[in-house]
Amino acid sequence: MEKIIVLGTGTASVINNFNTCFILENNSQEYLMVDTGGGNRILKQLQLANININNIHNVFISHKHLDHLLGMLWIYRYVDLSMAKGTYVGNLDIYCHDEVAEILKTQIKTLLRKSQQQFLDKRIFIHTVKNHEKVKILNYNIEFLDIFSKSDKQFGFKTRLNNGKVLAFLGDEPLDGNLYNDVKNADYLLHEAFCLETEDGIFKPREKNHDTVKSACIKAENLGIKNIVLWHTQENLKDKRKEQYTKEAKANFSGNVIVPNDLEIIPLN
Repeated sequence: MEKIIVLGTGTASVINNFNTCFILENNSQEYLMVDTGGGNRILKQLQLANININNIHNVFISHKHLDHLLGMLWIYRYVDLSMAKGTYVGNLDIYCHDEVAEILKTQIKTLLRKSQQQFLDKRIFIHTVKNHEKVKILNYNIEFLDIFSKSDKQFGFKTRLNNGKVLAFLGDEPLDGNLYNDVKNADYLLHEAFCLETEDGIFKPREKNHDTVKSACIKAENLGIKNIVLWHTQENLKDKRKEQYTKEAKANFSGNVIVPNDLEIIPLN
């Protein structure tokens, strides 16, 4: 069964939760990793999720912000060393837009020892993708989408799952009107929700190019979305976050609402 394995649900500033990133698992138990969090804790999250890094062969990085990109350096380091030991079979393919590709290559070449970068461009490949470019990854036809970020260049993607349903991931900024036709009537919309609408005056999400639960759900409702996944959130509500985010979401959205916790599994039925 296809599923999302949630590695993290938090914004860049969270402490107890991990930064938002996830694994898309297909019917053959193969993985597409989407974003990598902000540091080496990504290795622990993968361990807690019972995912062997040696089984990760495809990664997508949405943008250059540290809470999405920096974990990639630790995964790269681990994989390069595993290749040298003979414990990693196959290649690692990393997909991102041009700015992220340049930053990642610079990080590898300046922060890692020569012995830890020996497989770059040999078995570890950084692929630069463009807006609306379609790439076959696993058994998915992934269409990469420029999300029209109001800050730094950022990409998301959409794909048709093996079960025929459409899934769209749009990074960590509000859904832009330029993408409405791309995601209209999607079965799954993975959307950031920085805070509740009632917390707007506290966290000022719009000043940070983020959205509230209410605002995200109103757009999803108008576009005929079937399931909305809300993450990239604050952690101030602690164990009440799921309950309160779900309540505000359901007041503005008639479809299915999913507010996951770290390490939760979302079946894509």
